[in-house]
Amino acid sequence: MNGFLNILKPPGMTSAGVVAVIRRLTGEKRVGHAGTLDPEAAGVLPVMIGKAARLFDYLVDKEKAYVAEVAFGCATDTQDATGRAVAWGENYPDDGQVRQAADKLIGDIWQRPSMYSAIKRDGKPMYERARAGETVEVPLRQVHVESIDLHGKTANHGMLMTVRCGRGTYIRSICADLGALVGCPAHMRFLLRSQSGAFRLDTAMTLEEASALQSEGLLKERLLPLDMPLRHLPRADVGETLRKQVENGVKLPLRAARGGVSLAEGQAARVYLSGMFWGMAVREGDKLSWRALIAPEE
Repeated sequence: MNGFLNILKPPGMTSAGVVAVIRRLTGEKRVGHAGTLDPEAAGVLPVMIGKAARLFDYLVDKEKAYVAEVAFGCATDTQDATGRAVAWGENYPDDGQVRQAADKLIGDIWQRPSMYSAIKRDGKPMYERARAGETVEVPLRQVHVESIDLHGKTANHGMLMTVRCGRGTYIRSICADLGALVGCPAHMRFLLRSQSGAFRLDTAMTLEEASALQSEGLLKERLLPLDMPLRHLPRADVGETLRKQVENGVKLPLRAARGGVSLAEGQAARVYLSGMFWGMAVREGDKLSWRALIAPEE
C-alpha cells in the first residue's frame, strides 16, 4: 500500500497511537504521520503509508486551520484544560476587546509556548522535562497567523474561534496571549484541526471507518494518490524517450520538461513520465536532479 489516508484523530489519543492502529490494520511497516496533534486535540491527521513517507518534506504545511475555544478567567501551566491552574481573574472581556486583542496576533508574531509542549531542547521534549520537575523557559519563536475569526461566546466565559496559521503555531499559546492582552487569564478549552495542507475535515475518516473498510478489503481503494497533497508544486512532464533515464534515476535535461515549466534554481517539481507520477526533483542548473524517485505501481 502506497499513499495517504486522511484520518480524523479522536481526542485522548496520541498521533503515534493513530499510526500504530493504521500499521496494525494494514500490516504495513512504513506508516507515519505528518503534523503532530496534541493528545487532547481532535481533527485532521495526514497518515503516510509506504512510499508516501518519502514525500514528507514536500507536503505543504503553511495552510493549517483550527477551531478552538478560549476560556477566560483561568490560566494553566499547560495553556490548556488539562493543566494546573496558575492564575485567576474575573475581568471578563467583551467581544470588542477580544477582537482588538486578536488583531494584534495576526501576521508574523513571536510566541512562547508552554513548557508542556513537544518542542525539543537538547534532544528531549520540553513536556518530559516539565513532568520531571525541571523548570526551563521555552524560547520565543516566530510563527505566522493568517487570520483569527471569532464566532461568538460560549458557556463559562468562553469564545469560539477559527485560526488559520502556519507551521509551528501553538493555538493554546494564542489563547493564553489573548488573555494577557485583555487583562483576564485564559486557556484553551477545546481544539479541532480542520485543515492541514490539502487534507480537510470534510474528507477525513475515523479509525472505526478505516477498520471497517479494511475488513471489507476496501481500504486500499480509499488511499489518496501519492501526488495528491503535492499539487501546489510545479509539474514537469517528460516523454517516453527519457524512460530509461527516469527509471535509473539519472538527471534529466530541464529543457526536456514539457508544459512550459519554469523553475528557479533549487526549486522542486513533481515529475511525470507519460502522465504517471515518478517522484520529486529539483532544478540544478540546466538539469532536474532527483530527490525522491518513486516508480508507479504496476
